[in-house]
Order: sequence, then C-alpha cells, then structure tokens
Amino acid sequence: MHKTYNELTIYPSLARENIVDFIFSLGFDAIEEREDFIIVRSEDDLKMLIFALEQYAEKLSTILKQDIELKTSLEIKKSEDWIKKYQNSIKPISVGDFYIRPDWQSADDTKRDIIINPALAFGSGHHESTHGCILQLQNYLQRDDTLLDVGCGSGILGIVSAKLGAIVDICDTDELAVQSARDNFKLNGVKFNSSWVGSVGETNKEYSVVVANIIADILIMLNKDLKKSVKSGGYLILSGILDKYEERVEERFSDLLLIKKYKKNEWFTLVFKRQ
Repeated sequence: MHKTYNELTIYPSLARENIVDFIFSLGFDAIEEREDFIIVRSEDDLKMLIFALEQYAEKLSTILKQDIELKTSLEIKKSEDWIKKYQNSIKPISVGDFYIRPDWQSADDTKRDIIINPALAFGSGHHESTHGCILQLQNYLQRDDTLLDVGCGSGILGIVSAKLGAIVDICDTDELAVQSARDNFKLNGVKFNSSWVGSVGETNKEYSVVVANIIADILIMLNKDLKKSVKSGGYLILSGILDKYEERVEERFSDLLLIKKYKKNEWFTLVFKRQ
C-alpha cells in the first residue's frame, strides 16, 4: 500500500452533476460529493485530471452559455484506509417508500430496496433533483404504465419505475452512463424494456410518463421532442432546474398543463400533463 495518496478538492460554480459525471467517465471512482465541493482521491497523480477539468469546464461554458468557474486544491496526504472512510461517508437515503443504499449498507425491511453504488454510477439519489423525481414518480406512475427515462445516468429513476411496475425504456447520450444503468438494473433484479445511446429524439414512441432529470438549458433545447414523446393524458416530469431558471422552463412548456411544482433547496421538479 502506498504511504501517501492524492486528494483533489473541486469547487464548481455551476453544473456540478455534469462535472461529477465527467470525472467518472475518466475512470476515477473514489468521488465524494459534499454540499459545496467534490473530492477525488487516488494514489495516482491528479494533475492531468485538473487539466482535463479545466478544458471540460471551458467547453461546457460554451455549450451552456454560462461562465463556469472551477477552483481546485490538490493535496498529498498520508495513507489511511480512505476507501473505508469514503464508504462510511455515503449514507443511505429514504425517499417516500424507497430506501436507496450502497451495497455495503444494510437494507431497511420496511422500505422498497434500491442498491446504487456511488463509486460506480452517475447519480445515487442524494441530489435534490433526483429526490424530487423519485417522489413524483411515486405520485403519478401507475403499474403497467410505459416510461422513458431521458438522460438515465445511473438508471435510478428507471429502477424506481420498474419497481413500481412500469415498462421502462432508458437512454443517455453518454455510453458509460447507459452501461452503468444496465448494470444497476441487473444489480437490483429488475428489467428494462429498451435502452439506447442517444436522446429522446431517437424514439417515435409515446409514453405514459416521461422523466428527464438533466439541466434547464438542455430541457429547453429538447422541449419539442420531450412533449411529443408523452401520450395524451400522460405526464412529463422535468428536473435539474435551478430556481433562477424555473420560469424559463415553465414558459417553454406552457402548452402543457403544469400540475405540480416541487422545490427542495434551490432545485425545482415540475410535473406537466399533456391534455
């Protein structure tokens, strides 16, 4: 065992989930998310990761048309059992009837069990936007409904939906995310109907429920495809919306009936019905 390891602390001003996903995509899996920053630990040199993050933040700023500031701090620390320390920092979370946990934590027999290992996936249910989606799925999804999870990440929303009895399709523009979601479905003993690398525009199907937990600008960009993928009388659940962008998203989807606004901290989840 190495006597030291590298600890990189990252302070992103925006798009934290995108940055976490990007770090995972580079093969780093010891990531700890705190309220205002992200920690990456590795026995390998992390200087190239800093360079990659700076380049990614610059490209993301152009795509989102927002200036993403990225402050970093790199330290060399004495080795301890930091993997165990990291695992102990990941706590299970209850969201309605569901108990979401990593596989090193025990199940709660009073809840529906979902296993998501944060070190191996994009999203573990702790973020406010994911929390909002899981709550609303329990409110609006019925057994045997068809559901599409757009930008599936870890697959957690699709897994919740499958456990609620839905027929689930999943998609993500990131091939690693789709593979992660497929693995997590298997880990949780549930099945998806179809999966693809890409977005909602690549299907001609209409669904009882469509859920998209992305970011506001992407939701706005995909608005036409999202709307047409929902059946008449079906529901569209949108999340990943910071409070300062909520009105813009609501306006772009104003031809649908807004039936629910859920806010946790600064994050909105909106539920629309197609009439």
